[in-house]
Amino acid sequence: MTTLYDVPAEDLIEAVAEQLAEDSAIEAPEWLTFTTTGTGRELAPEQEDFWETRAASLLRKVAVDSPVGVGTLATAYGGTKQGTNRYQVRPKHQADGSRNIIRTALQQLEDAGYVSTAEGEGRRITADGQALLDETAEEVIEDLDRPELERYA
Repeated sequence: MTTLYDVPAEDLIEAVAEQLAEDSAIEAPEWLTFTTTGTGRELAPEQEDFWETRAASLLRKVAVDSPVGVGTLATAYGGTKQGTNRYQVRPKHQADGSRNIIRTALQQLEDAGYVSTAEGEGRRITADGQALLDETAEEVIEDLDRPELERYA
């Protein structure tokens, strides 16, 4: 049986994002066009399917690292911040990702039944969420035509 660990993360996230786009519980909030993805960014995301892709990425991240909290995920989705704007010549510093984006996406994943909250521990993947990831991984491995992945098919 193929699991989420058997396929490349990028391909799995892309396939799960397509399935989440069809789910009515996962939809981008209105404020997304006005916000940045973290304090180290200057512009809002430009991808059309950013919300679904981020939700799929969060679902995979929760499955791999569970139980995990919003703060840990904010650090994982952060990046480097260089000064107050991009034209300064200062050393780079770590900047966290947007906790509001992460929290809202996780709440939508909870409403859809893919993630649950473990009191005092963070978020965990549910059986439905694990099944979604594993079934999607099975489809992805069938679609991939890579010799190094043939042993899983």
